[in-house]
Amino acid sequence: MRNVDFTPLYRSAIGFDRLFDMMESNNAKNAKSTSNGYPPYNIEQKDENNYRITMAVAGFSDDQINITQKENLLIITAESKNNEDADKNYIYQGIAERDFERKFQLADYIKVLNATMKNGLLHIDLERETPDVMQPRTIAISHK
Repeated sequence: MRNVDFTPLYRSAIGFDRLFDMMESNNAKNAKSTSNGYPPYNIEQKDENNYRITMAVAGFSDDQINITQKENLLIITAESKNNEDADKNYIYQGIAERDFERKFQLADYIKVLNATMKNGLLHIDLERETPDVMQPRTIAISHK
């Protein structure tokens, strides 16, 4: 497994955004869980305010996958409804067809835009919407 050091990014964030802290703690929790990294996923930063989570969910259809956002928690679950394999006698079974639950702790002001599935990959697009109060503004200097 490859680890990513976000330390240089922390210096520029200066406490404004806890996104990287949450991603790292989520990865640490998932590594200790019984899921063993299933299904594999990527988290991509598309630009300053847009992110994409991509999960490899080959073998699952749209109706078997449930995506829920509960406050700052994104939960993706899937139930394998493949009962016809119960009577098959496999010589080797390497394709995982098991239920899963994957949780992602979202930073403040992160909104789920949409979810799409293509070629066995589930794409979940996220956007950070910073409130106007927190947006930087220019203060004019008056002369007295």
